[in-house]
Amino acid sequence: MNDTATLTANALSRFLQADDRQSIAAALRHEHPADIVGMIGEMPVQEMAQILLCLEANKQATLFGYFDHETQVELAAALERTDMARIFGAMAHDERADLFAELTEEQRNALLPGLAQAEREDMRKLAAYPEGTVGSVMTSDYATLPPAMTTVQAIAHLRRVAPDAETIYHSYVVDDERRLVGSVSLRDLLVARDTATVEEIMRRDPPFIRAEDKREDAVEVIRKYDLLAVPVINGGDRLAGIVTYDDAMDVAQEEETERFTKISAVSGVGANMLDASLGLLYRRRIPWLLILVFGNVFSGIGIAIYEDTISAHLALVFFLPLLIASGGNAGSQSATLMVRALATGDVKMTDWGRMLARELAVAIALAATMAIAVSSIGFVRGGPEIALVVSVSMVLIVTIGSLIGMLLPFLLSRFNMDPATASAPLVTSIADAVGVLVYFAIATMLLGLAG
Repeated sequence: MNDTATLTANALSRFLQADDRQSIAAALRHEHPADIVGMIGEMPVQEMAQILLCLEANKQATLFGYFDHETQVELAAALERTDMARIFGAMAHDERADLFAELTEEQRNALLPGLAQAEREDMRKLAAYPEGTVGSVMTSDYATLPPAMTTVQAIAHLRRVAPDAETIYHSYVVDDERRLVGSVSLRDLLVARDTATVEEIMRRDPPFIRAEDKREDAVEVIRKYDLLAVPVINGGDRLAGIVTYDDAMDVAQEEETERFTKISAVSGVGANMLDASLGLLYRRRIPWLLILVFGNVFSGIGIAIYEDTISAHLALVFFLPLLIASGGNAGSQSATLMVRALATGDVKMTDWGRMLARELAVAIALAATMAIAVSSIGFVRGGPEIALVVSVSMVLIVTIGSLIGMLLPFLLSRFNMDPATASAPLVTSIADAVGVLVYFAIATMLLGLAG
């Protein structure tokens, strides 16, 4: 929080102490809700609730929607039932449903009597969709038009429904059964002749998505067709809601955060490290670390198997960390690229054969370059025999590490597991164990022949 925000927060606190609500309302009247949250976000929840109630009624719900879910739940507990019901009823439909899912049963029962029947039914309908589906992130705040309406009538209709719609830049044309038959932009309505009907200017068969689809699919449809919102249909092919660009980008951000933490083997921590408790950080990190500790035992076993070779040629130990790290680094690079390609849809499961051939070619080229780079060090350190062992080992270890990193995401996807689980630590541990065995096996074979 910057100095200006700190001063403003202090001033608001002084106004509260003096019970000067008019000054608070005047000071915040022209502030953006995101800026207000930045000003008061670190205040005690009781003070935040009091400031919230100082604002105009229509701005209370807007501001409430800018708080994160945890703060919203705390505010809901701090506010009087009637105040919360008023704010709740004015919130965007999807935000209201999300908050409802976070409340305790007692809080839900306290709120429901203050809502209109239509609001209760709408909220229950939206909250009923399973987490992770399109239905769980859609909103019912959208505008519909009948096909036979003229453009003049349509514009007048949109003017009436605009206060309750998430967006009116695109309206959805439905028949008497509420089946989606087209979409029309506000621009098309404005430039069309007055006597034209919606059916004449609408776009037929617009892109849509089903409520039971994965929410990531909505992100892809919006990106692919460059939409402000994508309509959502239910099992009866009736229009059930829309997913807006803003909501889709929120989903994309959450997925990217989750994917990034999985790649680092720390999924479930969340986006804000400051908000994560020490216990949560410990619980999310320790399982993988323990698994990887025991996984690295195989590296130790490999060293133990070839103790005689190591004793006879101590120069080999010098190159062990270099070779093993190179294989792990190559595997991590390959896995990161492949996880991203699978997540974005650039690569499909059926492409694994082509990708294997490409990765093999690239890996060999990379490995050969790295082998040439270290061969001179091997020659100086241990002579031509050690240089040969190091060079051959580098080629095989980097190539194998790259192939492990490329194939593991495909293998996990084949068994319906998240390919992001092919994290850098996991790939590195597997590549390390394989690298140790490859290195000392080659050393035993080549140096034994030389001897």
